Amino acid sequence: MKTAFLFTGQGSQFAGMGKALAERYPAAAEVFAEADAALGEPLSKLCFDGPEEQLALTVHTQPATLAVSIAAYRALGATPDLAAGHSLGEYAAHTAAGSFSLADALRLVRRRAELMQNAVPVGTGGMVVLRKLDLDAARQLVAEIDAGVCEIANINASGQIVLSGETAAMDQVVERLGRSALRLPVSVPFHCSLLRDAAAEFAAVLDAVPMRDPAFPIVCNVDAVPVADAAAAQDALRRQFAGSVLWQTSVERMIRDHGVRRFVEFGPKPTLCRMAANIARELGVDGVEATAVTTPDELEAARAAG
Repeated sequence: MKTAFLFTGQGSQFAGMGKALAERYPAAAEVFAEADAALGEPLSKLCFDGPEEQLALTVHTQPATLAVSIAAYRALGATPDLAAGHSLGEYAAHTAAGSFSLADALRLVRRRAELMQNAVPVGTGGMVVLRKLDLDAARQLVAEIDAGVCEIANINASGQIVLSGETAAMDQVVERLGRSALRLPVSVPFHCSLLRDAAAEFAAVLDAVPMRDPAFPIVCNVDAVPVADAAAAQDALRRQFAGSVLWQTSVERMIRDHGVRRFVEFGPKPTLCRMAANIARELGVDGVEATAVTTPDELEAARAAG
């Protein structure tokens, strides 16, 4: 059975994440110790104890989520046929595959977060989830919004499309759709053209970080195709900074084109495995398993399943 590992993006963080894994598995504890040393600050304490308001800051959320994901991955000690990560999670996927060292990845995503936050003044940008709208309807809506930048940021699944842009444009979307639009509690309008200038600066940062060929293919967000060498991976990550996340297409292709029948998700809380199961059902493909490794019990269950 072909297996794909999925790595969670930003938004599932909570105080206490990773603590049980670190207490039970030495490999997980070593990840947090390495993270503290790499960043020169107690990231582990922030993950384990909070406070929530500090953990929710983008500059902390991104390295913290990556650390928790890699702690779970290393504690499991298994290798997939291929992997993918949602937005920030793509960096965790590459770290798991050895494209980046853990220390380099942590410093890189912290700088990524700083550039994103500084690119758009707080309060001037936002994101909205569209519920029950298909892609054609979402594109039509975006074309009709005239209050500022409004773009499709994430295509996660049927009925779950995320828009990103200027606050006035997001306000207009909510006014149009009412309860069918949900504002996200974010301070940065991720994956849209408002980050284009910061993307150029980030590209220089990324280019300076040593990157190796991944040990297994990583399905990139921007094209939904697997990359197997460092140059292609680096190019995909450059474009991902301000580009759309084609998550639904990524999962569909893993199932349909690559024969994946088992998904295992790593991160603070499970979000992607449920999407994968739903996408498999919509494709009419039976026998697709989707589980998460976020707690010791889940990790032991994943080990037992092989």
